[in-house]
This record gives sequence, structure tokens and C-alpha cells, in this order.
Amino acid sequence: MQPGKPRQALGVPAKARQPARARADGRESNAAVDGGGVAGLGTAERKDADAALRPIAAAAASSAVGSAGETPSILRGILLMCAGVCTFPFMNAAVKWLAPHYPAMQITWARFTGHLIVMLIVFLPRYRWTLLRTRRPAVQVSRSILMLLSNLLFVMAIGRVPLATASAIGFTAPLIVTALSVPLLGESVGWRRWSAVLVGFAGALLVIRPGSGFADPSVSLLLLSSLAYALYQIATRWVGRHDNAATGIIFAALFGALGTSLVMPLVFVMPRSVWDGALFCSLGLLGGFGHYLVIRAFQHGAAAVIAPLGYVELVGTTVLGYLIFGNFPDGWTWAGAALIIASGIYIAWREQQRQKART
Repeated sequence: MQPGKPRQALGVPAKARQPARARADGRESNAAVDGGGVAGLGTAERKDADAALRPIAAAAASSAVGSAGETPSILRGILLMCAGVCTFPFMNAAVKWLAPHYPAMQITWARFTGHLIVMLIVFLPRYRWTLLRTRRPAVQVSRSILMLLSNLLFVMAIGRVPLATASAIGFTAPLIVTALSVPLLGESVGWRRWSAVLVGFAGALLVIRPGSGFADPSVSLLLLSSLAYALYQIATRWVGRHDNAATGIIFAALFGALGTSLVMPLVFVMPRSVWDGALFCSLGLLGGFGHYLVIRAFQHGAAAVIAPLGYVELVGTTVLGYLIFGNFPDGWTWAGAALIIASGIYIAWREQQRQKART
């Protein structure tokens, strides 16, 4: 949901490189991009995004678009991406509205179950039950657990943290991915990207302001949520070498939906009103629909153009946070968010250059 947190570009093997339109069908988008969006809820999965994906492999959809005749397609991709990431702030606002009154597990269940239904509607007609065919079942299950953990931590924290602050912290996930890709994936990260990571974490410190921010355990939960979402993205990058990305999208929601469903009889609280019931129903629909729009966006434009638009989510989050909850970020939060966003865009751009150099 990381109230599914813009999206880190994910690589694919050279043998899997195909034209962008053909490749994008099977790749997850970041968010988080899970999310776009915030780690786990939109920024991603981001979100998910997380992706989650919240995740489409942005680098895999990176073919250059050179002809003037393709400009309408690029514009369509930009509009689809903006529309997709604009759904995630509404989802996160619904989570924040529900969080003080309902168990975090119940909110997470609504998010995953609705998302799974939407993704099955999108992918099942084309892939049938081959969606569940995986060469790396242990990794797919681990990814799903990480996505579930990221979302659950986010939901537990969001009730006590302003939306814009939570979103800014969620945007640290791509920075964590870059840092952890060295020991976990054996990738090389040059001094430029390491510098961007350090600048991004400096921005996170401005948002959190240690000494004051860490006094609230909710901030620590958000950081742990970002870490779980980053590990989910790394697992997604690795398993993408073996499984169809549509399979990864389904698995990311499947075990979260099944696992939380087992707990529902123990924690379920009947919605207090029709409005609350509608919000519960909207969680998965907004997340799933936003995820679908992001996937479509990468089918129409190069990742270098589309991926940075994930940060539009912060604008929507700020507006809704102010209009609904009366929270408006202070100057330090804006400054920190600017550093985090600039670092994320630079890292994505450098990854794009490395992909081009390899081809």
C-alpha cells in the first residue's frame, strides 16, 4: 500500500530485452512506485508498489522513443503515470482515516484482498493459471511476506504521522535498494550514486530530525517499512530473472491476502458506518487501479521520462493531508523531501545511463 510508497528502476537480463511495448506487460512498477508511493502503500508497491510495487522494471521499458510521430504515445504515458500515482494519496488518506478506529491487520487485509482481485481481473484472462507457475517459490513467498510486513508497519504508523512526512520517509526505499544491491546482488555502485544515497539520507534526517522525530515510535516503524519494501524490491529484481513479472505481481498480493484472511476472524471489527465500509472497499480498488495505470504508463513511454513522475505523489499527499487532516509540512520537511526526491531521480538517471552503456 506502502500505502503502496516513486520507483527504483529494476534490471533484467540482456536476453530478456525486447521492445518496450512487448516487455512492459510483464514487468512490475516500483512505486514505490507501491506506489508507488509510500513504501508498501502506493510508493511501490510505491508500492508495490509496491510496490510493490508499489513494480514494473523501469529499466526494462527504457527503449528510446525517437520519432515525432510517437509523441502522443509519450504524452499518454505521462498522463497515465500522473493519474496512477494520484490514486495513491487517496488510498493513504483512507488508511489514515481508518487507522485510529480499526485493527491494522484488518486495514491491511482490505488492501491486499482488493488489490489481488483487481490484478486477477487484469492478468487472469491472458495468463490463466500459469500466473501461479514459479521457478522460485521460496523467493516469491518471501517477497510477499516482505510486502505484507511493509504494509502492516506503514498502517500501524500512519495514524500518528502526517501524510506528507510518511510519504517523504517512504521515498527513501530506492536509496536503500541502491545501498543494499552491493552486498545482496553483487552489483557495483560508483561514487556518484553513493553520493546521491548519502544526500538522500541527509534529506531523510531533515524530515525525521533525530532527537525529536525518533521520540515517536511511528517514525521508526516507517523506516522499518521502507527497509522491508527495499528488500522486497531487491527480491523482485532477483526473481525477475526467473519468473514472469505478472506472476510476481500476483504473488505479491496473494500471500498477503491469504495470510491476513486467516487472522480476520480474530480481529475483525464491523465498519461503524457506510462511509467507513466504502473506504475499506476503496483501498484495494485504488491500489490495484493505480498499479494498473502505472503499468500502462510504462508501455507508452521511456522509463527515463515516466519513472520520475512517481514523485508527483508527494504533491497529492500534501494537499490531502492539509485538506483532510490539517497537516502542512514545515520548511525542514520540504527541504528534506527535495533532497530525497533529487537523489532518487539522479539514481534512476544513472541507472538509465548504465543500461544504455551495456546495450
